[in-house]
Amino acid sequence: MAAELIWILLLVGLGDTEAQQTTLQPLVGRVFVHTLDQETFPILPENVDAPPTVPITYHAHLQGHPDLPRWLRYTQRSPHHPGFLYGAPTPEDRGRQVIEVIACNRDTFDTTRQRLVLLIGDPEGPLLPYQAEFLVRSHDVEEVLPSSPASRFLTALGGLWESGELQLLNITSALDRGGRVPLPIEGRKEGVYIKVGSASPFSTCLKMVASPDSHARCAQGQPPLLSCYDTLAPYFRVDWCNVSLVDKSVPEPADEVPTPGDGILERDPFFCPPTEATARDFLADALVTLLVPLLVALLLTVLLAYIMCCRREGRLKRDLATSDRLCLFWEPDSNPRCPDRRCPDLRSPDWPRLWDLNLTLESCFLPIQKEPKAPLPVTCLSTPLSTSPLSTRFKRQAFRVTL
Repeated sequence: MAAELIWILLLVGLGDTEAQQTTLQPLVGRVFVHTLDQETFPILPENVDAPPTVPITYHAHLQGHPDLPRWLRYTQRSPHHPGFLYGAPTPEDRGRQVIEVIACNRDTFDTTRQRLVLLIGDPEGPLLPYQAEFLVRSHDVEEVLPSSPASRFLTALGGLWESGELQLLNITSALDRGGRVPLPIEGRKEGVYIKVGSASPFSTCLKMVASPDSHARCAQGQPPLLSCYDTLAPYFRVDWCNVSLVDKSVPEPADEVPTPGDGILERDPFFCPPTEATARDFLADALVTLLVPLLVALLLTVLLAYIMCCRREGRLKRDLATSDRLCLFWEPDSNPRCPDRRCPDLRSPDWPRLWDLNLTLESCFLPIQKEPKAPLPVTCLSTPLSTSPLSTRFKRQAFRVTL
């Protein structure tokens, strides 16, 4: 097992030594484009001819990191097209950067590696304070990155920006600037932003295109003001409503850095600080807040106890009520079903026993005869019915017997 591990390490070391290395020198503020294809990146040995239709994909990353640096981008339309590393380094990216690129043959899955040593330095020559950015809708970013289309764009732009030498500053895909992926219709392109710089001022034609009047016409859906001939058409279809001009010839005022003070405010004659607040006694407020609800609750409790305990029914009313042992509800006097009516005082000692009531009350529930009998003389009333204390109480149609 140890021997196999040693052989693997040796092979890896040999592979590292066999990795190709290319040195490139990007410039700060200038566009950098490097093409990855079979000519600059051989995927097969030298004695084997690679067919031009071999699908090859590339994976690039910064050495020691999983991704590319922030200023560098990679694009490849398909495995049958070349890949591109492009971008514009910033002043913070000065120095040496190593990019590792791994190429993979999609047919045989053979891989090879190449190292790109980037020595980023400052550009020579005059500064380019006048910068213009154009949105070209008729091209994709892969179609502009090769040197020939880029040179053709600068040559065509020279008809609008005559004075001065033009240089490419940056190329960015419209998808990286928030654009949408076009529909798969013939003639639809993603679009690309091309930034151009020059040491000469802008021409009158470009100033008119970027004027507020042109922006107002674009907002209304009308074409912008273009006083000169469009030398970029028909090969480059530029969106003139998305032209931006930047003039860096006038230095921008530096932001004022706040000076830290000693932390003590200056004396202000209009500011009157408040005096010290006097001490307050909150005992009375606390007692009122606590005792008033307690007193109200106590009074309500006493009132409820008085109503529940002292305002009950009196004994006289209880004595005048019907006895719990027996309660008779009499029918109206005109009912002939009860000829033998007894309405004495319920508490009279002469009232018959409970077991004798069956005979007395039987006659009250006899069926009504067709011809009523002759009424019997009423001799059972000790007091007149109208003056009896119970005559007005028992005028109902039912009876209830309670032990």
